[in-house]
Amino acid sequence: MVGNTYVSQFILSHPYTVEDWLEDIVLASQNDIDGFVLNVGREPWQKDRSADCFQALSRTTLPFKLSSSIPGHSAEDVHLLCEYMKAFGNHPGMFRYRGGVAVSTFMGEHLRFSQNTLDAAWGYVKRTLEEIVPIHFIPSFFIDPATYPTITCLDGAFNWNGGWPLHLTSKSPRREIECPELKSDRHHLRHLAGRTFMAAVSPWFFTHYGPDTWNKNWIYRGDDWLLVRRWEQLISMREQIDIVQVISWNDYGESHYIGPIKGAQPNSQAWVDGFPHTAWLTLNAYYSRAFKEGRYPAIEHDQIFLWARAHPKDATASNDTVDRPTHWQVTDDTLWVVVFATAPAKVKLYAGDDHKKSFHVEAGVTKLCRSLKGGRGVKVTMERKGAVVAHCAPHEFRFETKPEVYNFNAFTAASC
Repeated sequence: MVGNTYVSQFILSHPYTVEDWLEDIVLASQNDIDGFVLNVGREPWQKDRSADCFQALSRTTLPFKLSSSIPGHSAEDVHLLCEYMKAFGNHPGMFRYRGGVAVSTFMGEHLRFSQNTLDAAWGYVKRTLEEIVPIHFIPSFFIDPATYPTITCLDGAFNWNGGWPLHLTSKSPRREIECPELKSDRHHLRHLAGRTFMAAVSPWFFTHYGPDTWNKNWIYRGDDWLLVRRWEQLISMREQIDIVQVISWNDYGESHYIGPIKGAQPNSQAWVDGFPHTAWLTLNAYYSRAFKEGRYPAIEHDQIFLWARAHPKDATASNDTVDRPTHWQVTDDTLWVVVFATAPAKVKLYAGDDHKKSFHVEAGVTKLCRSLKGGRGVKVTMERKGAVVAHCAPHEFRFETKPEVYNFNAFTAASC
């Protein structure tokens, strides 16, 4: 079904300039992302940065679109939402779907806006916004999807948590931990009855804030080539999915960014700086095209993608005021590799120069892995007819056995 849409969540950053926005819009478009969902808030500067984004978009001829993920925390937010719609709702760069401006939320299911029910509350919000511009409302409410038939204000739903295996814990059996199923989309689809469904895809999740800040300190298992396996799942069911949103372009605090590290960080430098994720952006583009076009693109050149964590999961940090993250047990000390091969080849995975595993791969996409070795770097080569045709050996990466702080973020790299 040509026409499926793919967007990326974007956290607004205070020091962003019009030029910063322009760089990101061009980069995202070059990597088959159709638009950004701007995660907006109450601070006045956020509206200013949104205006900069629309200004940057107006300077391009790209078919790129913008949408909003609106705050849903208090009654005062209704006025804020109206101000955003007055300012940007009729902009030609605003993403419209099925006749209305696409608007989403993160949470908001507990708000009532002086109404009696969730449906009445958000119906009131939707009607208020529609006095300004038509709205296509696709929120992420954390409610039982079985209640969707009773919520008439919904034009659709966004399954925010659908891209991670949230159900895994340290007590989960090993057979469930490895390549865990991601099947929550089915429940949403069953009860939407043809209304818009937005699915989530995300490469990773790690956050490490102590009780003195946001008190968020946990991981979801991002192993087993999560990004690739989730895309494969969504592509296989693309006839049922209207929009896919990647989480995220630049949410550094939760370690699932696929864009470049730039702008202000939410005190996440300890686990983000030096951990680029743009290899995922390139890898992601291949699957985005497959989702939108209904067929996997031909592999046009040999390429290697790899990612790994920075230290053994059971290592003890020597200088961290925050404990090891919850669910640390469900990840593995593994190098994850995806290779694009134009023809059959031999691929070698190294954990240090002396620890090699070799694989024969056919033409196409192959997922590979191997264990990491303490104190060692990593290297992957692809050879054909005795010649190296692709090579990835990030010199910045070492799997440290004695970390100063806990860092369950992923380091990614790709061959040229």
